[in-house]
Amino acid sequence: MKRTETRSIQVRDITIGGQNKVVIQSMCNTRTSDIEATMAQILQLEQVGCELVRMAIIDEADAAAITEIRKRTHIPLVADIHYDYRLAIAAVKAGIDKIRLNPGNIGSKENVKAVVAVCKEYHIPIRIGINSGSLEKDIHEKYGRPTAEGMMESAQRHVQILEELDFHDICLSFKSSDPLLCIDAYRMASTAFPYPLHLGVTEAGTFIGSAIKSSMALGTLLNEGIGDTIRISVNGDPVNEITIVKQLLKCCGLLKNTPNLIACPTCGRTAWDMQPVVNEMEAFLQTINCDVNVAIMGCAVNGPGEAKHADIAIAGGCNEGLLIKKGEIIEKLPQEQMVARLKEEILAFEKEHS
Repeated sequence: MKRTETRSIQVRDITIGGQNKVVIQSMCNTRTSDIEATMAQILQLEQVGCELVRMAIIDEADAAAITEIRKRTHIPLVADIHYDYRLAIAAVKAGIDKIRLNPGNIGSKENVKAVVAVCKEYHIPIRIGINSGSLEKDIHEKYGRPTAEGMMESAQRHVQILEELDFHDICLSFKSSDPLLCIDAYRMASTAFPYPLHLGVTEAGTFIGSAIKSSMALGTLLNEGIGDTIRISVNGDPVNEITIVKQLLKCCGLLKNTPNLIACPTCGRTAWDMQPVVNEMEAFLQTINCDVNVAIMGCAVNGPGEAKHADIAIAGGCNEGLLIKKGEIIEKLPQEQMVARLKEEILAFEKEHS
């Protein structure tokens, strides 16, 4: 598999590349200099399974905030920097664990040398991010539109700058809002470069749109052994990104200790308000760290049979429902007690299998 053949980079205590594991990451949408707001978001992301989080560093105040944020968080931090090489240096000295920066966009070769020198000193890797919508002017004119070939050419320019300075702690991304272009670009990159790949569909839109685009593009790549770390781009609350990516990785056989929620689509037999329960349980399961299959079924007619492969299930009816474990009905409950009992059984399952 290609992901096991890439070079590996170390981001604090996380290894990216060279293994059959895909690291989950997200990005804060707070102003980094607002330490309390940024801290709150990072801790929330940690709680639901994010392993790496990126922050925008747009000025000196943002860079200075890194020191305090790093003291109070437990997962590696990435600084997202554009154009100003001095912010990259400041971020590294403030304690950042990785930077996202395009070497060709920070001015003279001396600027790049200065960034590389401090990254070498502090053992900080660099992600080069190639986006189809912001390719260099001459590359865009050469190909007439965003293409995978143009993205490879752009990446090669940036990579060459670092390699000439004997810097190889590199990660690469090739993002587009077009899922098919993402597939083409990452496939090319997986054979053109030895470096680990950060997967993503950029500007993917709302929760539903992003889930569909990202699953189509990134699921294809993951199943081909391509990709070492991943961010699902969703407009709004970044916690939603983790919801999608965990299910995607689980479906691809790349994530363990993750619950699986099964819920029927409902039909005319459904005699209870099921959707709020499904939503509540989806949020609850984000905090559970074990491979538990949970089913929520709409009726007591087909529910028990359809839920027989679940570890724990409920099948609702008119004002009451059935609690089911491993296909066996163990209890009939009033509807108002179903959620509490289901959570109780899930927590017991987690304790037993932790």
